[in-house]
Amino acid sequence: MIVNVKLAPLGHPVPRKLLFSKHFNLSTFRLDSMYVGFSSSTSVVAESHNTLGWSLNQSEKAQDLDPSLLPSLPRIKHRKLGFLYEDRKLNIDRLIFVLLLSVICILLLLIAGAVWFVWRKKYDESLETWEKEYGPHRFPYKDLYVATKGFKNSELLGGGGFGKVYKGVLPSVTITQQVAVKQISHNSKQGMKEFIAEISSMRRLAHKNLVPLLGYSRRKRELLLVYEYMPNGSLDKFLFVKDDKSKLCWSLRFNIIKGVASALLYLHEEWELVVLHRDVKASNVLLDAEMNARLGDFGLAKLYNHSIGPQTTRLVGTIGYIAPEVSRTRKPTTSSDVFSFGMFLLEVGCGRKPTGKQDDDDDAKALFLSDWVYECWKRGEILKASDPKMKGDYQEKEMELVLKLGLLCLYPKAEARPKMRQVVEFLNGSETLPDIPSEYSPDINDFYGDDLGTLRLLPSGTSCPGVMSSTNSVLQYGR
Repeated sequence: MIVNVKLAPLGHPVPRKLLFSKHFNLSTFRLDSMYVGFSSSTSVVAESHNTLGWSLNQSEKAQDLDPSLLPSLPRIKHRKLGFLYEDRKLNIDRLIFVLLLSVICILLLLIAGAVWFVWRKKYDESLETWEKEYGPHRFPYKDLYVATKGFKNSELLGGGGFGKVYKGVLPSVTITQQVAVKQISHNSKQGMKEFIAEISSMRRLAHKNLVPLLGYSRRKRELLLVYEYMPNGSLDKFLFVKDDKSKLCWSLRFNIIKGVASALLYLHEEWELVVLHRDVKASNVLLDAEMNARLGDFGLAKLYNHSIGPQTTRLVGTIGYIAPEVSRTRKPTTSSDVFSFGMFLLEVGCGRKPTGKQDDDDDAKALFLSDWVYECWKRGEILKASDPKMKGDYQEKEMELVLKLGLLCLYPKAEARPKMRQVVEFLNGSETLPDIPSEYSPDINDFYGDDLGTLRLLPSGTSCPGVMSSTNSVLQYGR
């Protein structure tokens, strides 16, 4: 068998010159019935071979092919590096798509990175080496942020000289715990370590009439203190209501007084260290679900010792509750806490604030509550100083005891004031209350000195955002 191959472009006549001629002996492969086919190869070069038509004759010249009758060429497909491209336009479209997809993915990664960075910065909190010993007492900032719904105003319980207080709910494995979170700004790095050490120590305070301090959290210059939540809020909201709908009957008031006195005795004498409260007042007395007194904010004035500097000796406390000797020496003592407690006794018994108009007469002058109660006692009418909202519904002996004890605790001379142990004994009836000394004078102008003029001009309950000497820790000394 001879195979002759001629090649011409489509539409041109078949040339006479052979492109290829070869004799093959196929007799050994010939059968009665056989198939004829075509195959081609171009080694590593990618090409497309198509047979549009063919003519075969075993004995004579093969019939010529009419190009007009041949089918159209199929669309050429190229395979290169594992990707299938139909044509150049498709290649460009796919390239643009891949580039756009890559750009979008990069942008999404950048946005995700920025969101992650902002989220981490939002909850970022540094844990220094010295804090590891207080680790069990520290709450993650993120947990407190979520618990207070981002410290929203809707969760705000109140605020004071030390910062705002928010209600929060901390989820746990078994139950959800309601807490009160106090935000405090702190501008000193050197004082933070000492203050947290004291807060950690005070966490060990355990008394039924103290608000339990559960722990703390710290983020940059912000300190967060976590307390057990007191559902009935602070005492002042019940004492100073304008209508007669106060829930505070005399038995509740007297029980609250004894509870606060017991808490102060524990802080002053019964714990391993002496703890000074420095700001005993009705707004710092919280009420639990059973209306029992819980003294809060104990020792927080220590924070200001380091916020401004160790050489600063401005006043700490609330106007009307600051003992006269503190305005001179700037050194708080257990006696200065007794002075504040004396004003607290008059607040509860009289239902009035420490400064301002103490008489219902429109022409009455602004006085210290202690001055007004003393004048009532001097006239033999001390019960007239009682809270008019109670309308005389109280035990007269107990009311007289509370008002007189308040005056004794407010004695301008610190050494003449009773100790908290004596105060508790007077309230429990185990000791007889002594008479008010004849030399007693509520005119404390000579004791306050230059600060009194400023104090009298400020409204009751105004806090002094100053500091005591840094040596005056709330944890005074051991036993």
